[in-house]
Amino acid sequence: SPPQALPHLNPLHILDEDYCGQAKCMLEKVGSWNFDIFLFDRLTNGNSLVFLTFHLLNQYGLIELFQLDMVKLRRFLVLVQEDYHNQNPYHNAVHAADVTQAMHCYLREPKLAQSLTSFDILLGLLAAATHDLDHPGVNQPFLIKTNHYLAALYRNTSVLENHHWRSAVGLLRETELFSHLPVEDSIERQLGSLILATDISRQNEYLSRFRTHLDENDLCLGHASHRHFVLQMALKCADICNPCRPWELSKQWSEKVTEEFFHQGDIEKKHKLEISPLCDSEANTIASVQIGFMTYVVEPLFAEWVRFSDTRLSQTMLGHLGLNKASWSALEPEASGSSEEGESEPGRATEEPSSRALSQGSQES
Repeated sequence: SPPQALPHLNPLHILDEDYCGQAKCMLEKVGSWNFDIFLFDRLTNGNSLVFLTFHLLNQYGLIELFQLDMVKLRRFLVLVQEDYHNQNPYHNAVHAADVTQAMHCYLREPKLAQSLTSFDILLGLLAAATHDLDHPGVNQPFLIKTNHYLAALYRNTSVLENHHWRSAVGLLRETELFSHLPVEDSIERQLGSLILATDISRQNEYLSRFRTHLDENDLCLGHASHRHFVLQMALKCADICNPCRPWELSKQWSEKVTEEFFHQGDIEKKHKLEISPLCDSEANTIASVQIGFMTYVVEPLFAEWVRFSDTRLSQTMLGHLGLNKASWSALEPEASGSSEEGESEPGRATEEPSSRALSQGSQES
């Protein structure tokens, strides 16, 4: 039998049998857009990232194809999961698992499925799983103004993303997962290029490049560089797709990310630092933060993705995005106020969201 069939190496074996059965049952629908990663994380006793990533690598036949050592792979995934800070309300291993599941949904879209190589898929899944590795739960401006060593190390440029990437490379080298492959250094470089694309402050640069390609209809997925660019855009979408999920899931993510923003704002208040955009719990609400984020960051990105891949999934995502935005608008008390100024109130916290403020404040990356 193929190596991945060895029962004692199946990571699900360590679970209580009943939970194991339910988790396995959920994995049969791992390509569904309403996959409930929170439930899956509970069923796997907080091991969603390990089990989901292992399952997907196996399902795509990548373990066999790249002759990955099961013990090294398992150790790598466990170390990745442990390097996420589970005390972060948002930037934790469940977010990484969620982004990996979304990435899988995008990799299966016809345009990508027809053109991506196994190497592309391996990179896409690994980048998704590691894209926020060792995230401190505060954003880049916070690291810069507190003179954090990471800000100095990466010269105030894509500080977090560089750290996530170098952390991932460290674990790959420590476990020697790819040491038997001639493409090891190519994997490290391309992994970096994918993870760095998730820096939300560089969103406009990627978006305008995507837009130009679509306007000129010149994306050629036969070219490795164009496939890599599409993988970057897919990862960017996966990273901030929470507002495009069904409301029950989307709402939980919104609450978590806002809790993380407000926690940063509380630290800034305590240390008499300037409060970062979106991080002041007295000036913002979950609804105002979300409406601003959807309007200035999520909608522009997904509008282009839908132009690239106009599928049922894309229409589903746009549908949820519209409904979720309407739900937050209805929950924003000022928005439904009858006073005239109330009409413009949803913009209260997002009036100057200049995507600069949003990209600074947004840690949903």
